[in-house]
Amino acid sequence: MSTSVQWIPEGTDRTSASAARAYDYLLGGSHHFEADRALGDQVLSVLPANVMARQNRDLLGRMVRHLTGAGVRQFIELGSGLPVMGHVHEIAGESGRACRVVYVDNEPATVGHAELLLRGVPGTAVVGADVRDPAAVLRADATRELIDFTEPVALLMLGVTQFLHDEDDPWGLTARYRAALPAGSHLALSCFTWDNDPQTMRKTVEMFRSSGRTPIVPRTGDEVRRLIGDFELLDPGLVYAPRWRPDATSGSETDRSNLYAALARKQ
Repeated sequence: MSTSVQWIPEGTDRTSASAARAYDYLLGGSHHFEADRALGDQVLSVLPANVMARQNRDLLGRMVRHLTGAGVRQFIELGSGLPVMGHVHEIAGESGRACRVVYVDNEPATVGHAELLLRGVPGTAVVGADVRDPAAVLRADATRELIDFTEPVALLMLGVTQFLHDEDDPWGLTARYRAALPAGSHLALSCFTWDNDPQTMRKTVEMFRSSGRTPIVPRTGDEVRRLIGDFELLDPGLVYAPRWRPDATSGSETDRSNLYAALARKQ
């Protein structure tokens, strides 16, 4: 773990695992504690979560670079976790254009960490809100200050939907977010799926349940397509994450995954 304490808010409970810090551990980062590593190792016992984490982060990079190349300068990331290891503002900054990024997470420890990590970084903000409350996200002071909803916005929902259960109505929630976006905006998705390896996903769901944690909810391809609604699905369509516009470091068009990926545009 990093010897720096500049990302650790005063009073942080280091004995309780954080999903965001466990994800950083799976990525090979340095922003995690022993409890987070234990959670990551528990997930690794049933799922190649480190591979999936890297696939998801590489996908984020490819999508953000595509979006900045298409002229998008505003980003809202739901369930963002820690803004480290090549996150949105860093990737968008490669374009040389002034971009604005709002990170959204509902875990208080993650929000506190992120606020310290982003201190002094222009064009960024963190909103502590539940993604199941679109009004709280979209009407937050930081969102209203940074995001101009008369211009295109990229809404990033990468690795979020598995935490939304059917009773949360992820399709209705996503529709409310889509409706708030102006023409020319984009919706970026990555979603856990049953379709590639259902046995492994069943073991993962059971592991979360037996450990007392809220089970994740993988989705079928048809269920993921419903999240896109009437947005235009861009090439190559809904595909396994490594197959979404692969580059030299992301695998190949034949690689499979337990993650689906899609990027769609509002006409």
